[in-house]
Amino acid sequence: MALMSRRQWLAAAVTVPAAGALVGWRAAVTANAEGIKGGYFPNVWLYTHEGRRVRFYDDLVRGKVVVVSFMYSKCRGVCPGITQNLARVQRLLEPSVGRDVFMYSISIKPDEDTPEVLGRYVAGLGIGPGWSFLTGAPDDIERIRRSLGAVDPDPAVDADKSQHIGMLRYGNERLERWAACPGGAKPEWIAQSIRWMTDEGASRHGTEAAL
Repeated sequence: MALMSRRQWLAAAVTVPAAGALVGWRAAVTANAEGIKGGYFPNVWLYTHEGRRVRFYDDLVRGKVVVVSFMYSKCRGVCPGITQNLARVQRLLEPSVGRDVFMYSISIKPDEDTPEVLGRYVAGLGIGPGWSFLTGAPDDIERIRRSLGAVDPDPAVDADKSQHIGMLRYGNERLERWAACPGGAKPEWIAQSIRWMTDEGASRHGTEAAL
């Protein structure tokens, strides 16, 4: 059987029922909990779309529940749809975003996406607080991308930014729980999965699993 293309796989993943998605979430947490701790993530400098200089680990990830996606402002592929989907996720999670959950979209074309460019891009999206669009030095962005596993196994495909993986990485750094899902999945399911990553959600989920 021929392998599915990434776009075919993402389209199929969007239709996965919630029960099946939950199994995948549990597997992802089990597979990724070990080794993703303080010191794992590169603590490089980045710039937000508002022009603030921040450290990736110390300022953005440490002790927080985070959702990370990769994009670039002139993308004509998966980026616009995923960003629109995440905007719906943000609304579903309100008022937690910016308080209990933090959303980050990192440009994979940082030479083009300066803070000013990202600022104009965000202004046209109508997104709320708690969601930062980030840029930085290309080598530093690449280190972050690889630390989060947003890499295609085919080097030729991976080098083509127009075919970048449209996956979300989300987790609770303090509890060392991490998972991933397609950025085009149902926003209700993504929001529910992120809620499970909060301290309250993880505690409730653990109690239910023990019953």
